[in-house]
Amino acid sequence: MPFSIACAKLKQRDDSADNSRVPPSTDRMKSRHSCDPRPTRFVARQPIFTRSERVFGYELLFRGGLEACFAAKDLEVACSSTLDSSLLMGLDVLCGGAYAFVNCTREALLKGHAALLPPRSTIIEVLETVPADAEVEAACRSLKKSGYLLALDDFVPEDAREALTGIVDFIKVDLTLTPRHLWQKMVARYAPRVHMLAEKVETRQDFVDTRTMGFTYFQGYFFARPVIVSASEVPPTQINYMRMLQVVHQPVIDFAILEGLIKHEASLCYRLLRYLNSAVFGFAREIRSIRHALSMLGEDEIRRWISLAAAVGAGQKGPGELLQTALVRAHFCELISRRLQHGQSDYFLLGLLSLIDAILGMPMSAVLKGLPVDREIKAALLGKPSRLQPLYDLTIAQETADWQRCAELAKGFQVPEQEVASAYLKSIQWAREVISP
Repeated sequence: MPFSIACAKLKQRDDSADNSRVPPSTDRMKSRHSCDPRPTRFVARQPIFTRSERVFGYELLFRGGLEACFAAKDLEVACSSTLDSSLLMGLDVLCGGAYAFVNCTREALLKGHAALLPPRSTIIEVLETVPADAEVEAACRSLKKSGYLLALDDFVPEDAREALTGIVDFIKVDLTLTPRHLWQKMVARYAPRVHMLAEKVETRQDFVDTRTMGFTYFQGYFFARPVIVSASEVPPTQINYMRMLQVVHQPVIDFAILEGLIKHEASLCYRLLRYLNSAVFGFAREIRSIRHALSMLGEDEIRRWISLAAAVGAGQKGPGELLQTALVRAHFCELISRRLQHGQSDYFLLGLLSLIDAILGMPMSAVLKGLPVDREIKAALLGKPSRLQPLYDLTIAQETADWQRCAELAKGFQVPEQEVASAYLKSIQWAREVISP
């Protein structure tokens, strides 16, 4: 595929990401590759962003179980596991229409395993262990002819895969493996012939710096780090959502104040009335007012719903992945908590609030100081001892593909490994449904 055509293709995908939460490729992917969503293996995904912080794709990280990682001799097993799991779950479930970045070894390239995945939604990553020999080059050219985009993973200065730079569409530069003073030089050498993707972008400053240098795509957890703003910079709507959280977490809810706050947010009014008039509740008469709506819910349900709605509303202006990650965490905590001794609501709120500092642009300590939430939740979110901490740790371990830690925590909870994997996938699906228009 000529690079000019690839550029046009990528631009179209970027434009779609900026104008729609789910790019139009979702239906196409469902028609061919959507299967039974019940996972047989663990999967984690790491988002890849455009310069405007829109999700462009996800690198998918699969494991055959809860082992720490595959040894070098088992890389082929890891790769085949990835391909099999991708097809089983359906890339539309895992990626929501965004690109899937899938690691491939030399054997997987030569045997054509990668060709099992849909070419219009898959980017093949050539691992750093793959030699750029004639057979590999031929396999890469064949994949290109079939419509696949290719990436060189963990590319470093004087990389042995230099011969492949004329074929691939992306070069992924691991910021932790490349000296900082060479970042700009690598961009100057290879861009715009290929798209430069910065990996391990863990701080906001690194994101700003690499974007300024000319990198076009960014992978890492910088998006979950709060950009602290002053009180005068907080939008009125954000303040309103914060007040809602404060009101619903008082020991006794003041419904008059809550009603007034909700009425100031048209989208929130609409969501609440649509929610209660849905088939889930099946009320005999239509609910038309906010006061009537609140009277139909118990206090626990009101706390849960308003907390969710406030987080969704507050997160609309930030990176979409930030809000989606918070929702995935919330539902995952709730699903796993059903196997534990403690109630569900605390765990749901724990996951939901875990990124509230990044959503609101405030230090976590300042956010929690103004919220009368459970002390165990506050302790866990501030990194202090808490009975909720182990489940929070499991959530983060699953999210970051720390499989060894997952195994340890799941065993401690006496929760089957497959149940953890299933809960995570269900949470991804649920989060997408919540933020859908």
